[in-house]
Order: sequence, then C-alpha cells, then structure tokens
Amino acid sequence: MRLLVTGGAGFIGSNFVRYWVDRHPDDTVVAFDVLTYAGNRPNLADVEDRITFVQGDIGDLDVVEATLAKHEIDVIVNFAAESHNSLAILDPTRFFQTNVMGTQTLAEAARRHGVARFHHISTCEVYGDLPLDSDEVFTEETPYRPRTPYNASKAGGDHAVRAYGETYGLPVTITNCCNNYGPYQFPEKVIPLFTARALDDTALPLYKSTQNKREWLHVDDHCRAIELVLQHGVVGETYNVGSGDEASIEQIADAVLAAAGKPQSLKEIVPDRPSHDRRYLLDSSKIRRELGWEPTVPFEQGLADTVAWYARNRAWWEPLRDRAPVVEGAWAGPESGAAGR
Repeated sequence: MRLLVTGGAGFIGSNFVRYWVDRHPDDTVVAFDVLTYAGNRPNLADVEDRITFVQGDIGDLDVVEATLAKHEIDVIVNFAAESHNSLAILDPTRFFQTNVMGTQTLAEAARRHGVARFHHISTCEVYGDLPLDSDEVFTEETPYRPRTPYNASKAGGDHAVRAYGETYGLPVTITNCCNNYGPYQFPEKVIPLFTARALDDTALPLYKSTQNKREWLHVDDHCRAIELVLQHGVVGETYNVGSGDEASIEQIADAVLAAAGKPQSLKEIVPDRPSHDRRYLLDSSKIRRELGWEPTVPFEQGLADTVAWYARNRAWWEPLRDRAPVVEGAWAGPESGAAGR
C-alpha cells in the first residue's frame, strides 16, 4: 500500500504515521502537511527515516496532484483540518477554507488520480450536542446539526466527500470519532493544556459549564480503528468510533491534577465560550460489530500515561505554547482564559 497521510505532522496524523510504519513496514507512507502553528515536523522525528515528508496545502490542487503522481499514491487518509473550536469562533474563515474547500480540493485530486480509497477523518461534533441528563447517543444515521463554526466546517467537508462518492464513484469511507487524547497533542487542547499548567503549578482554567461532558478515546485506539476501516471497511460507509468513556471538564481537571500530584486548588472557573456544546456520545456498535474493533486503552491508565509523557517531554511542548494563535476566552475579555473542545 502507498499511503498519503494529510495532516501528517499534527496530533492524530503523526500518531497514525508512527502506528502505520510500525505495523506495516513494507508500505510507503508520505506525510503531507502545510505546517500551520499546530503542524509540528518534530512530531515525526523518530520515523523520518522511514517516511517521505511533503510540505503542502490540501487546498493547492497542483501540489496535491503532483504528490499523488510522484509517489504513486493509492490510499489517502485525510486528517488535515483546522480543529480548535475556540479559534474557529474568532477566525471562522480559515476553518471553512481548509475543512470544506481544502477537503473538496483533495477529493478532486483523488478523483483525477484514481485512488483506491479516500478515507476522511471526521468528528462527533458534526451531529450537534446532547442534553446532559439524557440517554441519547449519536448513530451514523443521526442528522447533522453543527452548532459552531468548527463543527459546521467539518460537516461541510463530510458532505463534500460523500458527494464525490455518490457523483464520481470516488471510493470513500468516513470515520466520526470522539475526543482523542495522547502524546503529541498541541497544548491548546484541554488535556495537554491542563497538564502543562499543572506541571507549572499554574491555574487550570475551567469553563463555567464545568459539567459539560466529552467522550474520550486514546489516539492509539483511533489509529487501530482507521486501520480496520482501510482493510475491511465497506466503501461508501461511515463508522462512528467511540469508547463509551465520558468525563466532564471538571473530572478531567481532577484526574490531571491527581496524576500530576498537584492540589485541587489549582482549578479556576472562567467565562464560558459561545455555543459551547453540552455533551457528545457516539454509538460505535457498527464498527465493533462489523469490523471487530474494540478500544484497548482504559481511560484512567491512558490519561495517567499521557500526563507522564508530558512530564517527560517538556522540551517538546514548552516551545509550542507561544505558537497558539488565540488566548482562550478572548470573547469575554483579554484577561480571561479557558479550555475545552
């Protein structure tokens, strides 16, 4: 197999590249990334000698087509996206440019090149949100109801991919995944942000809606799910990838502080962000039943291991904090700061 992994220097993309070359050493892997603030070439340092790296934008049709042809790519795995909800509130245009038009451009290049599979990574957030006190879950048939610019831009990209499958016969698959965590996650996201602040004995900013819940999956389990979809998934199908492990923002803060050996007094409540989704929970029975996928990393252990990784790798995350383009909570005034996805 000859894979193009877009967004290959980002959090999930770089973990997938590492996962794939370890599991499939005879395959060709090309990591493609424009290297925005969250795209970090050092994420791939330990596999650079086993992959090819191409710096490029999925929205640049000429560059994508040239890359597909030069490396004779037959499978595309598209992680490339702007993904930070808070930045999307302040700068929505860049999200629609990358997540909708960039995805459409990538699909067009894939159609022209004739790839054997175009796999698109999406999110649970396209479905909207759920009440905190309900037993509802999102299935693959749940209508899209995005509530934020980021969610809407991802929904638009999903629609473009499905349209290319229906109209042009592009062999597409899509996975909608819950919140990921693990090593190499940019420190604007809630778990690495809380961890970095705890390690520095600075306040962990919790949005006022501290009981809003997210479903959490270790990035390695996500990579395993994508592998199964590429190997055994049905073209044209969508698969929800979820762990069933829910935790509120306050529970995440408590767990990070406990793992870091820091006091609960470091928690600080700050103003909420606009259109903050209450709860996401995926029904992932389809991928479990049809492809035999199950998560293998227990949340408590995975979170503790992640905090320990950040404690060991200050040299990786400390320089990145200054690259974040937005101060959380900017909508509430320059002095506020908060985290969440």
